[in-house]
Amino acid sequence: MCGILALLHSDPSSTTAAVDLHEALYLLQHRGQDACGIATSTAKGRIYQCKGNGMASRVFHDGSRVADLPGFMGLGHLRYPTAGSSANAEAQPFYVNSPYGICFAHNGNLINAPELKRFLDYEAHRHINTDSDSELMLNVFANELNETKKARVNEEDLFTSLERMYQRCVGGWACTAMLAGFGIIGFRDPFGIRPLVLGSRVNADGNGMDYMMASESVALKQLHFTNIVDILPGQAVIVRRGAPPVFRQVAPQQGYAPDIFEYVYFARPDTVIDGISVHRSRQNMGLRLADTILKTLGPEAVKEIDAVIPIPETSNISALSVAQRLDIPYSQGFVKNRYIFRTFIMPGQAARQKGVRRKLNAMPIEFQDRTVLLVDDSIVRGTTSREIVSMAREAGARKVIFASCAPPITHAHIYGIDLASPQELVATDRDRQAVANHIGADDVIYQSLDDLKSACAELSPRDPKTQQFEVGVFCGTYVTPVERGYFEHLERIRGVSKKLKVMESAREAVLSGVADDQELRMAAKGVRVDDEGKVTAAEEQEGQGRQTGEDSWKPPRDQMDISLHNFGDYPEGTT
Repeated sequence: MCGILALLHSDPSSTTAAVDLHEALYLLQHRGQDACGIATSTAKGRIYQCKGNGMASRVFHDGSRVADLPGFMGLGHLRYPTAGSSANAEAQPFYVNSPYGICFAHNGNLINAPELKRFLDYEAHRHINTDSDSELMLNVFANELNETKKARVNEEDLFTSLERMYQRCVGGWACTAMLAGFGIIGFRDPFGIRPLVLGSRVNADGNGMDYMMASESVALKQLHFTNIVDILPGQAVIVRRGAPPVFRQVAPQQGYAPDIFEYVYFARPDTVIDGISVHRSRQNMGLRLADTILKTLGPEAVKEIDAVIPIPETSNISALSVAQRLDIPYSQGFVKNRYIFRTFIMPGQAARQKGVRRKLNAMPIEFQDRTVLLVDDSIVRGTTSREIVSMAREAGARKVIFASCAPPITHAHIYGIDLASPQELVATDRDRQAVANHIGADDVIYQSLDDLKSACAELSPRDPKTQQFEVGVFCGTYVTPVERGYFEHLERIRGVSKKLKVMESAREAVLSGVADDQELRMAAKGVRVDDEGKVTAAEEQEGQGRQTGEDSWKPPRDQMDISLHNFGDYPEGTT
């Protein structure tokens, strides 16, 4: 899952679109901490970009690079790791020069990527240079647009090309695009799995309207955009300079099923997605979870709980609702270091364990000799949860009960979040008590799937009884059809991604002077993935010499973007 943006200033002589886009990146930074980028266009069609691995402050040198991005319109992107490479060249927006100069920002995942790659190779004859399915989608769109054979295109040509692209692509997505000198485009998948909103504001001179699209409404509100509307499932919108937005249903709406993980974990609480307040949904999750806790433990056991403690920050709202419903004191027992990555996306279990300790600190005065109820948004691999329980016990907790606002996660996420492979998910082959034993808790209590869905559905502006959500990670039933062999394909590219991430982590540890023995061997000899999915140094297996081929594959130190001069490919002061 990623963050995407598109902006068009009403004045084509404006050179400051990147200023607003850069500000918006910080408002959506929680949606992607792996890489980010901005591409802008002037009225004459010259495109500028800066992108790279890292958070916005790093890539844009605390804003100093924004001056290198003139233009009256542009795109922004924040990448969250999916099952693919994390090379610098895969930072977005992507660009193709033919036809017409297209920039593209994508949030989601295509589940027929192998089929699309064959089509682009054998029929469209378009070269794909990365492992990103975002590049596939961009090239499918570019190919369909190229079929117009026109020197200049209009809205009708763009809508028709999108209609044909939708006939080829399967998955969940929200995308923004920019046509050099022409305008910006936004569109969503036919089920509305990934979010996208559009807003407007009067420009600084008061004589025109600026338009902006974003993954979350908070980015628009903070930049004073109003009249915010959701792009509907299967709908596209085109905004040209000097003209109001034009909407078109480019594919039949096959449902209205936003990914429920947006409400559980991903989105900011001050965001409204598809008419449902994230804040209110988390309050509801807490109330329903409290009822489940009471039913599971019984009134007498609940009375023995001394404090409800959230795992900051996503679960803060739900934990407060739990405390209020059960009439138990609410305590901020963990202090969060805000300047660290979200831990479950870190490469490798050891890195995640270290990350938890860096991210959270337990206050003994809130744990000493107490029975505590810890509330978290979800339990994924169990790595973070186990460290948290351990920290609670080290701080003196007498008894630790762990409650999850989400049901057990037992299946792969296929629409843009690389949670983990099924064999890495702690609940895949464990019942509730086995999960408790694994993470070291006295008990684990999960939200039921029905309660999770109803917590969100009752807030929907549509009929709550028919409101759908994408919940495949909890039950294995996905809203789109999944082709045979897709999960095997997903595991193959996840293995490559895992190698890249672990290798890069080892190299950074060496450069920082904090590498352990295994990280030193990985940096020197390369890495391999064993039969259990564990990444090890290439020569680590007993009785084997140096590995060759894929097993000992060492990724390049860096890979620059080859499509367009990118300021982010060069250290400060060299461009």
